[in-house]
Amino acid sequence: MMKKIGIQGIKGSYHDQVAKEYFGDSIEVNEFLSFDELVDSVVSGDSNFGIMAIENSIAGSIIPNYALIDNLNLNIVGEYFVNINHQLMVYPGVSFSDLKIVSSHPMALLQCKKFFKDFPKITLVEGKDTAEEAKRISENKIKNTGAVASVEASKLYGLKIIEKNIQTIK
Repeated sequence: MMKKIGIQGIKGSYHDQVAKEYFGDSIEVNEFLSFDELVDSVVSGDSNFGIMAIENSIAGSIIPNYALIDNLNLNIVGEYFVNINHQLMVYPGVSFSDLKIVSSHPMALLQCKKFFKDFPKITLVEGKDTAEEAKRISENKIKNTGAVASVEASKLYGLKIIEKNIQTIK
């Protein structure tokens, strides 16, 4: 029977990447835009396992996620370390000088803070997920907005990477 893995995010997100690398490709991925929804899915049995970030090189321990695990008596059954490499991507034909807004998950924006400090005219906008923002730009053909997401997200949603590895910690 195929394992059902709950992730925070959508296809092309870092949690999606971890689910596939940890469990292999023969899985069914359940996508959620919040950790609360993800945990509810595990508790209800709709997901056999959940992929949840609990540590971060910039923010340290992600206390709300530890609290979710503790409050619901969940168990950590595995650990996976992933190097996060953020890319700045845009709709094809858009150049860096066209950007007015960059959107991504709040943690991704925090991880790229040093890069964006040099571009004060770009407004950073928090979204629910890195890949979700890439998908939104692609589907709506948004020309003045970039996304911070993974290489996989750029491939899945047909966006052009204009700056590579923009995270502060390499």
